[in-house]
Amino acid sequence: MYAFVDRPVKSLCNGGRFLLWAMRGWVAAAERGQCPPQRLHRGFVAVNAAGALADFHIAMALLGGDAARTLLLAPMPCLQISEDEAILLGLWRDFSLENAANARATLALLAKDDSVGPIAKAMGAATRRLVAAGFDMSALAAGTMTHQESPK
Repeated sequence: MYAFVDRPVKSLCNGGRFLLWAMRGWVAAAERGQCPPQRLHRGFVAVNAAGALADFHIAMALLGGDAARTLLLAPMPCLQISEDEAILLGLWRDFSLENAANARATLALLAKDDSVGPIAKAMGAATRRLVAAGFDMSALAAGTMTHQESPK
């Protein structure tokens, strides 16, 4: 988490910026009563990660509905990474590093006990699919470039 909090969005690698875009976009769509997967579909397709969208949606829906407290994500144009976004980016990184024990421990602080397993399963599956699409998820904060373009 501390690797990400209050850092500029531009310090993230493309995978990190994509995840931040997707998380912020998911929350914005849900707040407007829109279908988040429908709103995000084009972006996931654009980076050959459409296969990750369903699991990403499940993870976000469970985090949104079963969180111990409301997670606050910044609006899309915000140039800084918020505290809750940093926590979520850390979770995505942990799953990519196959550090499920650490990720589950963090999830246990964020979500209801009976939701930790399903959230972990969805985040793990989404991470594997993003990696298969070419994202270097383990380098979320490293500033490496793994895709030529990110969603706008």
